[in-house]
Amino acid sequence: MSPVRLRLIAASAGALLLLAAGIRSHTAPVMSNAANALLNTLNAEQKGKAVFTFNDEERLNWHFIPRERKGLSYRLMTPEQRPLAMALLSSSLSQQGFIKTTSIMSLEEILKIQEKNTPPGRRDPENYFFSIFGTPSETGSWGFRFEGHHVALNFTIVDGKVASSPMFFGTNPAEVREGPRKGIRVLGVEEELGRELMKSLTPEQKKVALVSEVALKDIITMNSRKAALDGQPSGLSAAKMNAKQMALLQNLLEEYANNIPEQGAAARREQIKKAGKNLNFAWTGGTERGEGQYYRVQAAAFLVEYDNTQNNNNHVHSVWRDFNGDFGYDLLGNHYQSSHK
Repeated sequence: MSPVRLRLIAASAGALLLLAAGIRSHTAPVMSNAANALLNTLNAEQKGKAVFTFNDEERLNWHFIPRERKGLSYRLMTPEQRPLAMALLSSSLSQQGFIKTTSIMSLEEILKIQEKNTPPGRRDPENYFFSIFGTPSETGSWGFRFEGHHVALNFTIVDGKVASSPMFFGTNPAEVREGPRKGIRVLGVEEELGRELMKSLTPEQKKVALVSEVALKDIITMNSRKAALDGQPSGLSAAKMNAKQMALLQNLLEEYANNIPEQGAAARREQIKKAGKNLNFAWTGGTERGEGQYYRVQAAAFLVEYDNTQNNNNHVHSVWRDFNGDFGYDLLGNHYQSSHK
């Protein structure tokens, strides 16, 4: 096992202990304490990379491709700083979400082997960046971003409440098909639950849910700063689903909701409950494993997108977006309105 992977596993184990201890805590204080613990160890040069003002445009500049990024990379942290950085990451995620994140990071080693002539640093499980916007506190307004190839996590904290979107996870390969990690599917649950729901539909329902026999090439919203879809929601309305199908749809959405700590997951579940049957499930592509596939679940308040079409249908992109709450826009709006009053 490579030294890089050993360091990731060690840091992950330490962070999971912190996460387990804070599961019942409110997320904002845990995050602010973890952020300040890390900041207190950074030198001036590191802070110059990691810290931005809360209103800096960089806070909205997110992406999930392998590119140059602002922020402080994990690779440039000292051995003493790395566990604190992973503790901050784990404070913003559930155990499920943290495992997905670090597992996705580890896939960079596989891509490095597959792409024999890849430029130095392009495929590096330590080439992920921490950025803090504003001053971390339990009651103020600040933000935290963790980002690199196939991971883009954006958090906004306002008056003790946490917004956790856009939240993007991707995997390449979606399924590891050779080597010592053969069989790993980091986002396999998202794929299987979506397919199970699609296959549960009657022929008449499938005609409505299937908006194209050709799978979309990527998620529609990409790295937009504000999520939006043109026109009316397409696909099958949840109002046309039976009880079993509604339960499958609920299971699918909960998989996305449960990537963040319980306080945030409960808020997402409340969004799902409030939507009721005002949800639309749309599918493009084939329905068998190995075929190119895309699905989305759209409500008035949120959107889930998933696709697996690239690299011979072995490359996943998935995202949770809040139409009015990405980057904490709704929280900030409430904050400014309350402060003005």
